[in-house]
Amino acid sequence: MPTEDKWKANMEKVAFTKQFPGLTLDWNVCERKTIEAVVPLTGKPSASVIVFTDGSFTIASLPAPEPWELGQALVDARKHLEPKHGQAYEDYDRVVKKDKEALRSARLEKIIGAIQNNLEQIPELKDRLKELVKEWK
Repeated sequence: MPTEDKWKANMEKVAFTKQFPGLTLDWNVCERKTIEAVVPLTGKPSASVIVFTDGSFTIASLPAPEPWELGQALVDARKHLEPKHGQAYEDYDRVVKKDKEALRSARLEKIIGAIQNNLEQIPELKDRLKELVKEWK
């Protein structure tokens, strides 16, 4: 059966490929290795084969990261990156603070707007707010 033979041959090829000497699929194993070459992966321009000087290699696929992923990467890798990019981290901290302040302000306006928009429909809201303010004092 040619179809079954093809299927078996493909399975054998895949199994061999997954066991190829030097293949490294654990990023932790790549730490402290020296990169010899970065080779674009044919057919997938956002991926590359990273070849290390010891003959090991891995595949790095870079989908377009979400903005939150980029920000989290800056937070997570800060101890490694900040010594080399101190000014950029100062600027980053400034824009993060500005964003947090804008978020806080927007939330405040949203809450005030919700209260104002609901005062007529919920008359007891005003009394409940007065009670809350007294509790907070």
